[in-house]
Amino acid sequence: MAKLFFLLSGEHSTLPVSELKAILEAEGHKYKVTGTFRQIAQIEAKIESVKSIVYRAALTRVCCIELINTQAVSAEIFERIRSTSFEKLINKGETFAVRVKKVGESAAKIESAPLERKIGAIILDNTEGSKVKLKNPNLTFFGVFTEDKFFFGLKVAEINPKPFVERRPRKRPFFHPSAMQAKLARCMVNLAQPKAGDIIIDPFCGTASILIEAGLIGCRVVGFDVQKRMVRGSLLNLSYYGVNPEGVIRADALSLPVDRVDCIVTDPPYGRSATTLGRRIGEIVKDFLSTAIGYIPRQKRVCVAAPASVEIGKLGEEVGFKRVECYAVYVHRSLTREIAVLERI
Repeated sequence: MAKLFFLLSGEHSTLPVSELKAILEAEGHKYKVTGTFRQIAQIEAKIESVKSIVYRAALTRVCCIELINTQAVSAEIFERIRSTSFEKLINKGETFAVRVKKVGESAAKIESAPLERKIGAIILDNTEGSKVKLKNPNLTFFGVFTEDKFFFGLKVAEINPKPFVERRPRKRPFFHPSAMQAKLARCMVNLAQPKAGDIIIDPFCGTASILIEAGLIGCRVVGFDVQKRMVRGSLLNLSYYGVNPEGVIRADALSLPVDRVDCIVTDPPYGRSATTLGRRIGEIVKDFLSTAIGYIPRQKRVCVAAPASVEIGKLGEEVGFKRVECYAVYVHRSLTREIAVLERI
């Protein structure tokens, strides 16, 4: 087991850590969370687990092997750097760079650039034949100030957020204003803990936001929507991103033509930009969950989004699901979503 730390997205206070844990559990990696701080999670796990995080995560930014964890005080940082055996990490002739990031207003009195230079100089003095190279080095050492702490380690992976930006709703061939952003859709898929090859369905598939993200991590996807134009739009968007669905079908979410699925991830219509066909969203969600509990296996998950006023976690419990976790996600002034993770017991 390696000591790792992860720099997380700052878009939500708790979702990134939950997504990280869900990915590790879905992929069968043993792990232990040893600490959580603002935008930082400390985890003990095998280094191989990082590949799963890089492949699946939407809300993780950087993965590092932890070398130092100390107070955000320059003297303590330099003392710990000097006592670290960098010669075991850097081979003769290899190049390296040092990068330091601050989360929020952490360590306001410490300037990042001088700190990077000082740490780099100490590493040079303690290694033979190494060189500093700021562009495309062999190794990057990465430090993060958060709260009153400083984490420093060897960067093993960085997740590029650009693909999620390129899959934002307005970039798709078929657009609808109710469409969910790609990052949140991917996060919801991960919270449901599917494995590659699992069948995941979205009974209110809309523009296929969730199906696209599930398909891109190797799930078999099936979408349903009561509106023909949404079915056609979903097929267009899925094809655009190279996702081959098992099917996208026009059907009422309360009477789906399925017997068994591995998990369900969905974002039902709210009646603002997406029609509810005259029904209240709370009724739709409760009736849907009452039906869904019949074709999802025990200990498998449903991840559902709805306006916070619907209290979707509570509705899930009322129909027989176990409420695993719920998150409030601010969207805009008139909408805060509740993301509920439910488990069939």
